Amino acid sequence: MDIRNIAIIAHVDHGKTTLVDQLLQQSGSFRENQHVDERAMDSNDLERERGITILAKCTSVVWDNTRLNIIDTPGHADFGGEVERILSMVDGAVILVDAAEGALPQTKFVLGKALARGIRPIVVVNKVDRGDARPDEVHNEIFDLFASLGADDEQLDFPMLYASGRQGWADEELDGPKKDLKPLFDLVLRHVPGPGLDENKPFAMVSTILESDNFLGRILTGRIEQGKLKVNDPIRAIRRDGTIVESGRVTKLLSFRGLERVAVDEAKAGDIVAIAGLSEATIPDTLAEPSVNEPLPSTPVDPPTLSMTFRINDGPLGGREGKKVTSRQIRDRLFKEIEGNVAIKVTESPESEAFEVAGRGELQLGVLIETMRREGFELTIGRPRVLFRENEETGEREEPYEEVIVDVDEPYSGVVVEKMSLRKGVMQDMRPSGGDKVRLSFLIPSRGLIGYHGEFLTDTRGSGLMNRLFHSYQAYAGHIEGRRNGSLISAEDGTTTTYALFSLQDRGSLFVDAGEKVYTGMIIGEHSRENDLEVNGVREKKLTNMRASGKDESLQLVPPRKMSLEQAISYIEDDELVEVTPSAIRLRKRYLDPHERKRVARGKKA
Repeated sequence: MDIRNIAIIAHVDHGKTTLVDQLLQQSGSFRENQHVDERAMDSNDLERERGITILAKCTSVVWDNTRLNIIDTPGHADFGGEVERILSMVDGAVILVDAAEGALPQTKFVLGKALARGIRPIVVVNKVDRGDARPDEVHNEIFDLFASLGADDEQLDFPMLYASGRQGWADEELDGPKKDLKPLFDLVLRHVPGPGLDENKPFAMVSTILESDNFLGRILTGRIEQGKLKVNDPIRAIRRDGTIVESGRVTKLLSFRGLERVAVDEAKAGDIVAIAGLSEATIPDTLAEPSVNEPLPSTPVDPPTLSMTFRINDGPLGGREGKKVTSRQIRDRLFKEIEGNVAIKVTESPESEAFEVAGRGELQLGVLIETMRREGFELTIGRPRVLFRENEETGEREEPYEEVIVDVDEPYSGVVVEKMSLRKGVMQDMRPSGGDKVRLSFLIPSRGLIGYHGEFLTDTRGSGLMNRLFHSYQAYAGHIEGRRNGSLISAEDGTTTTYALFSLQDRGSLFVDAGEKVYTGMIIGEHSRENDLEVNGVREKKLTNMRASGKDESLQLVPPRKMSLEQAISYIEDDELVEVTPSAIRLRKRYLDPHERKRVARGKKA
């Protein structure tokens, strides 16, 4: 049977996973009466809730006696490192672009990598059934994008289809019959070449996806670049520098059939397979038979750009809501995470019972914290910090910069430009993007974006869209102004009362409602001024014959400002922490005792 290996590439929410669902359905991968969840490829709970793909996944369908191995890739920049490596497994790519939004940064990033590898992509303009679709303009934008990324003449002559992934059709013409996805299947068979790899050489492949299984241990997925492989064959893992990591045997060989991974006895060059049997090998090691000594060319793992401190929850409410609260349990869980997630690095922190966790961005680390929280862990998390490095040639301090593309209604463009410049952002481009919207491009230090997203949504009345992508390391940009407002800090332990909170509403916006447990040093709101203010949110009304308790019922509290995990992490300052438990997200000061806070602050000034 012939093989075609393709990746589906797109920006977040442009419809990759929905399209793959339809490809599986129409190729007969599901029985007619089989119940399949919507977005079947997003199998993880967090992926379903957030509507994003976090982990790259393989699936396989048969069309016209040809096996199509399809890889659904993450669309978010924080998981971009995974996308780069996946391109080494495929011979073709379907670039999916939203008919209204056009090509956004993540599409540009991955498309650039695909073109550099010589892949000839197929472009699918998706969601043409949207009311604000502008397919012809988007087609021209994509052509300009290919040209700006250095595509050769063959790549510029890309085939294009119009589609609606949700309705399950693709067509060469906008006014075509719109029946099914047969035009897309046929185009893939015509346009994407077979692997064309040598089956007679000794077996070798690069591990591209890594996961951990309770029964099989470490599972490494990749495409066999040469030779054949059978169960029980001896293999070894070779690092990129040529050192041999370990030797072992293939205990299990798995191939993809629809959504299932099926055990097979043998696989050959061009097949995408998952191998169990090695305990030390990782991404991007070469797995090969013992006669092979040289590693295959591979893409290194991107270095982390952001770090956070994970600590035990040592607050007064610690240990009441979670089952896993000790530093040993946190340590074991973090080190288990890095076995399957090579983009994250964990080191012991100089602080006691704390760990430094570094990754590619706030979303990636936020997903890890949310996963741990659901598993019953209690943690306190420090403010994100960017990872600086020293330029080897000049000795200058460098920091990560990001390319940010903002789509915003024209009346709000001024405030966005102003806020970005305050955060050391430099505008690269400004152009209309359909309707009354403007598209702004900036180059900005990653530091400047920490904590900005919430402010951005407020400034644009929730209508702005911001997309960001790691660009490069550049010279340190100097001091960036942080949050302007101070905190309202609880001065007492206890349960908040309507009476006390009502009198605090004039001082700023509150994060807690009446009837919530608070403790000394916990942040219960944002002060309307720059300084921190200690307040009593648990004060009760003194009752007398003249003051009846029933009068409290007429007091109306403004609904509190509840933050999501990512919002809380990006909101805090250096002297603050986020307390994360299975049932709550709280903000607190690093030092709960007010005297200790003052002493530390005096020491810093000195």
